[in-house]
Amino acid sequence: MTVRDAARLLSVSEKSVYRWIKQGVIPVYQINDQYRFNRAELLEWATSRKISVSPEIFAEPEGGETPPPSLSEALRAGGVHYRVAGTDKASVLHAVVDLMKLPDEVDRDFLYQVLLAREALGSTGVGDGIAIPHVRNPIVLHLSRPMVTLCFLERPVDFGALDGQPVTTLFTLISPTVRAHLHLLSRLGFALRDPAFKSAVTRQTSRDEILDALVRVEGLLPAAVSSPVQPHSARPVSD
Repeated sequence: MTVRDAARLLSVSEKSVYRWIKQGVIPVYQINDQYRFNRAELLEWATSRKISVSPEIFAEPEGGETPPPSLSEALRAGGVHYRVAGTDKASVLHAVVDLMKLPDEVDRDFLYQVLLAREALGSTGVGDGIAIPHVRNPIVLHLSRPMVTLCFLERPVDFGALDGQPVTTLFTLISPTVRAHLHLLSRLGFALRDPAFKSAVTRQTSRDEILDALVRVEGLLPAAVSSPVQPHSARPVSD
């Protein structure tokens, strides 16, 4: 992706993108004197900074025989778990991987190491006590379908989130393709900006209440896709 593409996706000016590059706060690669962005990394960065992306990110990419599942379907597949043990980032991620409903052929220890390595690149904490652990290269997991596992921790754990708050809630996202990864990550970011869904998560309500709130939010997505007006204005990164 070019600077122009990144600016359009983030609904900001190219000048803002160049400023973030100069500040060293946005993930970017320099190839033959040109700046290039990885779509997945850019979306992760925007989510962590609470920057709303353009509605076009919610449109389905071309290609692929079947559409990715809804976020609610992925959450049903991954499950909701309460009072998950752990005293630090490593032990929490280990407990989460142990709880995940994975096929027998998936190496849980490998998945744990990949999630841990991802955290070493930068915290997946997105603020307000929430983190979204996920792998950078989902294809290596050989899953038949994406899943999102929601875990509420027994005690708050420091994840190095930008707002400094300890994490109590983890949405762990794994998928068989990059397309499904972007699909679910973008929808989760959208859902977490909905007050009712965010409240259900923050209050750690029942599985049914959380899923009902999520289904309602997903019902708003078609309007967000078709509308030419961005539903949430982008927030600039502080200097």
